[in-house]
Amino acid sequence: MDFTFAPTKLPLVAQARDYRAGWLKSDLAAGLSVAAVSLPSAIAYPAIAGLPTEVGLFATIFALVGYALLGPSRQLMVGPDAATCIILAGVLASFGHGSEGERLQATVALSIVVGLLCFVAGAFRLGFLANFLSRPMLAGFLAGISISLIIGQVKRLTGVSIETDGLLRPIVDFLAHIGEVHGLTVAVGLGTLAFLRVMRHVAPGIPAAVIAIALGLALSAALDLRAGGVAVVGALPDIAFSLHMPPLGDLVNLDLVAGALAIMVVGFGSGIVSARSFAMKGGTNVNADKELFGFGAANIASGLFGGFPVTASDSRTAVNYVVGGKTQLTALVAAGALAVAVLAIGNVFAYLPTAILGAILVSAAIDLIDLAELRLLYRISRAEFAFAILTLLGVVVVGVLQGVFIAIAATLAHLIWAASRPRLALLGKIPGLPGLYKLHRYPEAEPIPGLTLVVLQSGLVFFNADYVKRRLLKIANATRSTDKWFVLDAAAVNVLDSTGIGALEEVRSQLAERGVAFGIADLNSRCRQVIERAGFRQRPGEQMLFASAETAVDAFETARAPQTGASAAH
Repeated sequence: MDFTFAPTKLPLVAQARDYRAGWLKSDLAAGLSVAAVSLPSAIAYPAIAGLPTEVGLFATIFALVGYALLGPSRQLMVGPDAATCIILAGVLASFGHGSEGERLQATVALSIVVGLLCFVAGAFRLGFLANFLSRPMLAGFLAGISISLIIGQVKRLTGVSIETDGLLRPIVDFLAHIGEVHGLTVAVGLGTLAFLRVMRHVAPGIPAAVIAIALGLALSAALDLRAGGVAVVGALPDIAFSLHMPPLGDLVNLDLVAGALAIMVVGFGSGIVSARSFAMKGGTNVNADKELFGFGAANIASGLFGGFPVTASDSRTAVNYVVGGKTQLTALVAAGALAVAVLAIGNVFAYLPTAILGAILVSAAIDLIDLAELRLLYRISRAEFAFAILTLLGVVVVGVLQGVFIAIAATLAHLIWAASRPRLALLGKIPGLPGLYKLHRYPEAEPIPGLTLVVLQSGLVFFNADYVKRRLLKIANATRSTDKWFVLDAAAVNVLDSTGIGALEEVRSQLAERGVAFGIADLNSRCRQVIERAGFRQRPGEQMLFASAETAVDAFETARAPQTGASAAH
């Protein structure tokens, strides 16, 4: 554990110490660019969780500052994220809060608790747990929340209120009320979406969402779209940056902590993927434990100033990377620029059509669906593809929050299933070449007459011991009746427990009844200690425990030589 926080060791201080004057221009340009691309999501994403617009602005501004203080990456940018906001919406829905004030209080508490959980996980060096969030789970989860997000924008894009959840029921509900579609709202929403998608492919470097918001504000004011029945964001309250410390009871509420844990797991899982992706581009390494402290600081800062949970942002980080930001000064510049913009022109957003926000969210959701990744999973492993689809359906059909736990359970189930059915292979020789070779991989390899040599490519423990035993006995039954030795190459067996020893004893006992000697080769020191404590070492006999598979072959051929010579003389 590491609970030390020396101010002189803060990442931002370290960056300031070796700062170069030539970096200032790049950091300023990158900061202003990050601020520009952050504004649309800051305005649009709160709507996912049914929160007022200013909550997204607070989250965007103060999360950047929090990560800049403790975040280890010089280029990673944090902020509102569609996946995190959808999980937040699911958690808030599970609480059943009716009033906006209660939802805001719960949101602030969730953000702070998410940050505290990140700190605890970082202190206990639990960053490695992100490795258990498999690619199939993340691909399926992101696709699932994207579909949920698109369905959730139907009201903003059409004016038709959809009260049902899931996949099919909202479609049926929409078709039943299709006569209520507001044509002008559809025109604004679909026109904006088409503009965003075209710009995404024609000019990906241009902040199309910012342009869409500016054009929407101009059209709304010029044509008085609100008078035509188009819903608008409405007047923002007076923006004031102040601390929001929730009651201590909210922070220790078990339901709230469980919801925060779900947000933290998915937020950190997707965030660390972003961190690793951009670190690979920049030729640097990622320390997941230190990133936990950075994400923790971002979430606590967001919550303390009235924002919601955040994570790493692909779009903002990509802009920073392309423009050439060198340090977290970029984040501080972006936060300052956003704060000035909010204070100066905040009331202008009152005229923004909500259909434009819906189009921005739908466009972001489309980008989250990684069809290339799903196709790759289908080619690599049908089982992993199935887990991705299971996760997708769990999110869409059962719900986002429940889908998180379904995704984690599916990943762990797949891990255990794969570990419970380890690979075994027969070994033999290639005439004229030294060493041993797997018979299924090298057609020219030949089994050693009289010796069955099997390599086990995993540990041997309680959840796979019965499978390994059955496979070994099946191999023994399929080999020639003249085979007198059966040797297990245990070079890859790094874990052995009492159930595994019991399985080995059953195999040894059944082979002994047939007159076949059972041996083990290349068992590591830890596993040797286990078989000694279990009293198994004496059962096959010391002479049947070999330093390597090659040593076992030599011993077998030496033992067989007198019999071969006697047969030839006879």
